Amino acid sequence: MSEGYDALRDGAAWLDLDSRGRIVARGRDRARLLHAITSNEVKKMVPGDSCYAFLLSPQGRIQADLHLLCLDGHFLIDTEGSLREKVPQLIRRYIIADQVELEDVTAQTACIGVEGPAAESLRLAPGEQTIAPFTVTGQPGYRIYCPAASKSALVEQLETLGAKAASADDARMVRIENGKPLYGEDIRDTTLPQETQQMQAVNFNKGCYLGQEIVERIRAQGRVNKKLERLELEGAEPPAPGTKLQVDGRDAEITSAIYSAHFGKVIALAYVRTA
Repeated sequence: MSEGYDALRDGAAWLDLDSRGRIVARGRDRARLLHAITSNEVKKMVPGDSCYAFLLSPQGRIQADLHLLCLDGHFLIDTEGSLREKVPQLIRRYIIADQVELEDVTAQTACIGVEGPAAESLRLAPGEQTIAPFTVTGQPGYRIYCPAASKSALVEQLETLGAKAASADDARMVRIENGKPLYGEDIRDTTLPQETQQMQAVNFNKGCYLGQEIVERIRAQGRVNKKLERLELEGAEPPAPGTKLQVDGRDAEITSAIYSAHFGKVIALAYVRTA
């Protein structure tokens, strides 16, 4: 395997995450609005707090996933690059009398992932960077946000501390090995929160929010018809997304798959019918 993959699995790697969307929410009603339209607790967040959340449709389907970081005077919304335009559009739909301003800061900022078992031991010099406990791969680690002009110096510092550069392919391999879903690949705009098994994105004590009625109804029923699961498949050929197969007698549909030399088999994420 590559040096970057080995670093993600066993050491510390840095990932270029500039392609992710970064949107700042300002204004006195920012927390109230984000609380009302996302699935997690936002109102009680204080500077330094962070969470993962879904933006749902009124029918409870996941329209986007967000990493929210509460900072002094604003929130930073970190989302998939493919959602960079969609997320502000969705949020603006619900700004009525609220004082909330959204600014896309993707171009002015840089985003670096530091991931792997040794990531936490890397000690960066104090600077303009902001750090949040988000990871792409599901490995231990964190994400660094900084002005675009500071990026190369930060990368140099990380490499001096022992972090190796890992590619998007390295990250995808480890992400799927860890069973961590990706919006746009494993989570779709028709998916219900409980189907993803990513319930750290949902707060059941926060009161009313967009799509809550459906989420609560599913909780009351106690089940969904399918759930996203990590599968280990024999062979060396990863099935294509959309491939249908049987898992312990249950129907399954592949969303993403890779051949893992580490496990010596195919690892896949798939929606599997619940028993």
